[in-house]
Amino acid sequence: MSAAPCAQEQPRGSGERQPLVARPRGPRRRWRRTAAAAVLLVEMLERAAFFGITSNLVLYLNSLNFNWEGGQASRATLIFLGASYLLAPVGGWLADVYLGRFLTISLSLVLYLATSGLLLATITDDGRKSFCGEIPLFPLEPACPSADCPSSWSSPYCATTLYLVLLLLALAASSVRSNLTSFGADQVMDLGRDATRRFFNWFYWSINLGAVLSLLVVAFIEQNVSFLWGYSIIVGLVGLAFFLFLFATPVFITKPPTGSQVSSMLKLAFQNCCPQHSSRDTEGAHLLPDQRSLQWGPSPQEDMANFQVLVKLLPVMVTLVPYWMVYFQMQSTYVLQGLHLQIPNIFQTNPTDSSSSLSSGKSYYRIPEAWLLLANVVVILVLVPVKDHLIDPLLLRCKLLLPSALQMMALGMFFGFTSIIAAGVLEKERLKYIAANHTVPQLIGQDLYYAAPLSIWWQIPQYLLIGISEIFASITGLEFAYSEAPRSMQGAIMGIFFCLSGVGSLLGSGLVALLSLPGGWMYCPKDFGNINNCQMDLYFFLLAGIQAVTVVLFLWIAGRYERTRQDPASQSSSSRVRG
Repeated sequence: MSAAPCAQEQPRGSGERQPLVARPRGPRRRWRRTAAAAVLLVEMLERAAFFGITSNLVLYLNSLNFNWEGGQASRATLIFLGASYLLAPVGGWLADVYLGRFLTISLSLVLYLATSGLLLATITDDGRKSFCGEIPLFPLEPACPSADCPSSWSSPYCATTLYLVLLLLALAASSVRSNLTSFGADQVMDLGRDATRRFFNWFYWSINLGAVLSLLVVAFIEQNVSFLWGYSIIVGLVGLAFFLFLFATPVFITKPPTGSQVSSMLKLAFQNCCPQHSSRDTEGAHLLPDQRSLQWGPSPQEDMANFQVLVKLLPVMVTLVPYWMVYFQMQSTYVLQGLHLQIPNIFQTNPTDSSSSLSSGKSYYRIPEAWLLLANVVVILVLVPVKDHLIDPLLLRCKLLLPSALQMMALGMFFGFTSIIAAGVLEKERLKYIAANHTVPQLIGQDLYYAAPLSIWWQIPQYLLIGISEIFASITGLEFAYSEAPRSMQGAIMGIFFCLSGVGSLLGSGLVALLSLPGGWMYCPKDFGNINNCQMDLYFFLLAGIQAVTVVLFLWIAGRYERTRQDPASQSSSSRVRG
């Protein structure tokens, strides 16, 4: 746009003198952009594979191949999602200390390819028998009306093998996520801050484009054709990502491992907790400037300043954990709820088996339940550029006050609260039909579900609301963590941000496990895979209550953080280390 904003503030840290860097021109500049484009393409393919697994993992474990109950399948999905974020610091630490980002990403993609191949092997009969043994036959049935129904299994079939494969897959995905972001930023760093900011925008877009590819193609094939074909595509996507990453090696900028500040932060935390045992460790803090210049790495004063910034940032990021508990319901209990709503047909196909249709001899492809995730993705793809190119510049030109990052994060948490409330209200209405014995049998793949005669389109509001919340809470949270972190700790704090989001997913899984005990709201052993005897609406309302309380706590912590940032003494101590 030709018109510049009327009153544009200087970016944080702009008061310090920046070193003059000769920016590449001509062919070198094109190489940088080619390298960044290769990173974006690899990220899109990897995310397409990841969402291809998570979008229908509940359906896969709930199918006749494994016969897991609804609560068990949702819990496994939440554990996988949580581990894929919780293990993010592991890959970052390996890259910082031992391997470097390029080698870590390459080895992680190899592990990704191997574990996705193992998951593909569990689809075939011979593969399941080799890894898991014979499966006990417990088909899906409607809710049992009598009181002497058999109880559910405490340990689902093939649980050990599947959890091991999913955890290794989560380790690979988290290592790629934690390193590919900063590795891509390294490719354009010498092109200026604007190039780095634009890279992060396109990086987030590539994630969502991968999600669109996965949900439109892979999820449809998994639900309506077979998981064998769907998971074969996933293995192909990972293999293609690995090939492209290696093919682009000549244009990549690679950096050696530079070490990690984890040990310094742990040492300072120990000193603050037990000062009487750490007097000898603080001698380095009194070194003369000439003596400090001979030391490798950050000085003790810089370590202390970094530690103080970390102490201020952690409460803000920790209070986002309940939001992540709500956010990851989108790929677990929301999916489970959708399987028990009436899913419309798309078009008719000629069945090879006349028994595949419930009434006539005709068979239909059904809209994949995972397609409702597209509502979340479309909201992001539309609103992010609208906000970036229209709303924010308009507010700046009109000299209106832009909300702070913390205020936007609080707004995102509010939208997450409204999403889980909408899910609870819908589930309450669904259970009314179940109580009146108004159910519709529907065949999804090879599995029979007894659904309420409510259209699955009623789930669209909760998906739209969680998508809006992601724009304000997740994207702004990433920007906040990156911009507020000291330059020497940006990788570590980004890893902590991803790790805490994984903690939210695991806490959601733990809450499901707790409520699945006898007497709990999610305890419904008579359903054999259905959730018609559960009280999942109360689970949703409980999450909404936790989120509401946390929003109030977050606003209080955010206010304290803003006041601390505006303190002159705090600004002078942190401006020397902030990137």
